[in-house]
Amino acid sequence: MTHASAGNLPLPEWAIVTEKRRAHIGRVVELLERWAAEMQLPEDEATRWTTAGLLHDALRDAPEPMLRALSGDGTRPPALLHGPAAAVRAEQDGERRQDVLDAVRYHTVGSPAWERTGRALYLADFLEPGRTFLVSEREFLASQVPRDFDAAFRQGVRLRIEYSLSQGGELFSETVALWNAVR
Repeated sequence: MTHASAGNLPLPEWAIVTEKRRAHIGRVVELLERWAAEMQLPEDEATRWTTAGLLHDALRDAPEPMLRALSGDGTRPPALLHGPAAAVRAEQDGERRQDVLDAVRYHTVGSPAWERTGRALYLADFLEPGRTFLVSEREFLASQVPRDFDAAFRQGVRLRIEYSLSQGGELFSETVALWNAVR
């Protein structure tokens, strides 16, 4: 990865993000780094978490035709394409760590096959402190991640599903499979 021209966040050169999105990515990365330090993760795993955080929304503000072309998906809603597109682009750019690619690819819908990198990104994306809903619940859950990662992940999946449904969202097959794998 190379340093982006604006800001200190080392996004890849191919990233297409607004300043608001860049700030979100920064908060996700900060949360992942904090958890990794508190959990005393090996440097290799901590680096995978950080890379996944940097890449997860790197194409969130890209045009839909680009996202469809990269992801190869002609049917899903556009808001679900940035993860698969970023994973493809990251792999083209040389990323080979499967847990990082899977974390980025499925961060919006979840995956029951995730290793801890994907689970950490899913939590951090939902729990980052810049979001303005369920503030106290998300803050408490974020504080629990280093203490009991698996329990916090189960609770995070449940909370994210409940919130999505309360807002009229739909459940995707990957999300249902994730819930069934962790409950």
